Amino acid sequence: MQPTRQAWGVGGLVVVLAGYAVLVAAPLALAGAVLIAAWLLARQAVFTHSLERTRRSLSVVQQPVQTSVRTGESTPVSLTAALEVPAELALTVRGGVPSAARVDEPLAVSLEPGAAAASTTATVEWPVAGHYRFEAPTLTATDGWFRETLSTGAGAAVTVDPPTPRTIHLGAGGDAVGLAYGEHLSERRGSGLEPVEIRQYAPGDTADHIDWKATARLGSPHVREYNVETDRRTLFVVDHRAPLGTGSRGETKLAYLREVALALAARSWRLGDPIGLVTVGDTGLTHRLDIAAASMTHRQLRRHLLTLEPTSRATRSQRSPGSTAGVRRQARTALGGDSSPFATQLRPFFAGRPQTGQAVSSPLARALRTMLTDASPAWVVLCTDDNSPTDLRDAVAFARDRGAFVTVLLAPTVLYEPGGLGDLEAAYERYLEFETLRRDLARMDRVTALEVGPEDRLTTVLEAGRRRREPAGGTP
Repeated sequence: MQPTRQAWGVGGLVVVLAGYAVLVAAPLALAGAVLIAAWLLARQAVFTHSLERTRRSLSVVQQPVQTSVRTGESTPVSLTAALEVPAELALTVRGGVPSAARVDEPLAVSLEPGAAAASTTATVEWPVAGHYRFEAPTLTATDGWFRETLSTGAGAAVTVDPPTPRTIHLGAGGDAVGLAYGEHLSERRGSGLEPVEIRQYAPGDTADHIDWKATARLGSPHVREYNVETDRRTLFVVDHRAPLGTGSRGETKLAYLREVALALAARSWRLGDPIGLVTVGDTGLTHRLDIAAASMTHRQLRRHLLTLEPTSRATRSQRSPGSTAGVRRQARTALGGDSSPFATQLRPFFAGRPQTGQAVSSPLARALRTMLTDASPAWVVLCTDDNSPTDLRDAVAFARDRGAFVTVLLAPTVLYEPGGLGDLEAAYERYLEFETLRRDLARMDRVTALEVGPEDRLTTVLEAGRRRREPAGGTP
């Protein structure tokens, strides 16, 4: 509780009168000081009593119209304060808007003595993706002599999603496909959704397994067996190294891969599959969420993916093994026809240097190594791009060696680079190189490799390739 300026003035008067009474031995002045002090204390007691009645009577509701918005969007937030009995004090209720949000005007309402309710609405803009919780509104009450501020009501939560890509293509070789979202099955027989075979009824079979149509058709009792459904332990590996930031705002490689990963995670959650997450930046593993029941991890996984951003190129700590190998190949080629003493000295160095990519595993493989243990997932969903083929093959091979099925979601760089479609002939050639990589991965046992990108840009590239084949007598 804080005294107002008026109360401090009266308190100062009490001190002056008391000091004067002591100095000049004036009992009357001392009595006046005591009476004024008693009156001020009585005002404080009345204020405290009125504040307690107001607190019990007051109901405050702070509610955003939407609890899920996109970055850059605005949403109205209402604030309502209501009293069961009219106010005895002057009240001000202020909303607890998160610091990351922007609001043009304060979210606050005032109730003068005698008022019973007030409400207002303010427009709140959300510039940054994330999960935000409004702080509890604050109540400031005053009678002109004393003032008190306390929390009241409850704060709502708002999830701000990154901008959604316009059209997402998921497929292979330009053909859109759907991921296998069906139930995952074991080799055991029993209750389930996938029928396996019909066999003759045997003692011990329950009546609910009898296939009455087959029984009527075959003339004797028959039962239908099903594969037993099993949970599928799923690990999402999301690459957010610097190259994944390629693309315009809301249309980056990471943005497209994130949307597909979120859809798959939601499907796993609905199926009740255990899920986990690792994210990989330029310096290695940046986040780890151990595989657990989806009911426990799905919200954390979703929240982290929605706020995930590409790491800065300045933080890159090492070259990709593929890039180093490329430099060595270029050096050997350049020195191949050079017989100068300088080239003679350098040639053995480039020819005999060990492959550093074999000694130092890729960031993706290192991240997988932290998660693929004795209780390895049955399914690994790897979200990355075609920037480091050596890293990618290393990671896929490592996951396969641990017995996992791997789905690789690949973002073709040519579909994201600003101005990348300026030369459609060159863009088509680059897409063919990407497609070679994707097919190489897809040929591996237990591996599915799919491309993820803007549908309109992919269509443009494929159309350029079709036109190029037409004069040679090819078919579209």
